[in-house]
Amino acid sequence: MATPHTSSGTGSVVLLSQNDVRRLLTMPDCIAAVEQAFRLYGEGKTTKPGVLGVHTEGGGFHIKAGILGEEKPYFVAKVNGNYPGNPGRGLPTIQGVLYLADARNGVPLALMDSAEITNLRTGAATGIAAKYLARKDCATALLIGCGVQARTQLQALAAVLPLKQVFAYSIDAAQAKAFAQRMAAELRIDVTPAEDFRSVIGRCDACVTCTTAHEWFLSAADVPPGMFIAAVGADNEHKQELQPELLAKAKVVTDITDQCAAMGDLHHALAAGLFTRDRVHAELGEIVAGKKPGRTSTQEITIFDSTGMALQDVAAAVAVYEAAALQGSAQRFGLVDRSS
Repeated sequence: MATPHTSSGTGSVVLLSQNDVRRLLTMPDCIAAVEQAFRLYGEGKTTKPGVLGVHTEGGGFHIKAGILGEEKPYFVAKVNGNYPGNPGRGLPTIQGVLYLADARNGVPLALMDSAEITNLRTGAATGIAAKYLARKDCATALLIGCGVQARTQLQALAAVLPLKQVFAYSIDAAQAKAFAQRMAAELRIDVTPAEDFRSVIGRCDACVTCTTAHEWFLSAADVPPGMFIAAVGADNEHKQELQPELLAKAKVVTDITDQCAAMGDLHHALAAGLFTRDRVHAELGEIVAGKKPGRTSTQEITIFDSTGMALQDVAAAVAVYEAAALQGSAQRFGLVDRSS
């Protein structure tokens, strides 16, 4: 068997299903891997991530690729299809695959489901942001949106914050109720469905927005002093969750500023003329690397504009592959015949 850092040269490729990913990668492990990726990015030790988007009727494909660096010599490319109408067809909104290769010689090493890695690494990024931007005594959180992504968002918050009370809001009340019951049992904390997020947000220290909204719904007037907000849903230029005036009164941190300026909630604040790029406090990697501070007062509102970073996928995929290689139980297939 090849060790985690070497390719066998046999053309044998590891195949990892969604269940394999869930079994091999815990949220704390994913947070550790993704935090290291942000640190390397903040230190300028990674290659510039590549992103490509192809739009189709009813959805589109997003392709992200990157290499972590010399410490982890792997190349990873992710191809995700994103079709918001799929749940009505009995299909997941996001489906895709991750390709992992040895960055030193190009040998293919693994193919794995990308949906669960996308969920985990997106949640992990929020957890890392909360670690640096939320108040240390943050005990109450609000989730707006209770779809697939909400699960890993809450898992990540619970991994880094001393949460005692969580409110879950969705425009689909039944979905919020089911989510609250499931997550309360999993995390053993109080998770309560909320009929109206505005009725509970004033009691919360943190808020995660993970919706598919195309118009803002969270206003500056809604948010109490000292709150940490992770804006996760605006992953294209048409989506928006936060009122531009809210960003104007907050300390704003991005995953990648160029990307957020093109398609995150930052994009809409810039377009409205209520915010300028030089007011972005930092990229998260700069904070993780110690180049800039995170939260500096208990009263400031902090916002993490999360649009998704290729290096998050690389870090999570590498963690899954190395765990599979160490266990030696993964399914393999011969992609290339090297006998000829």
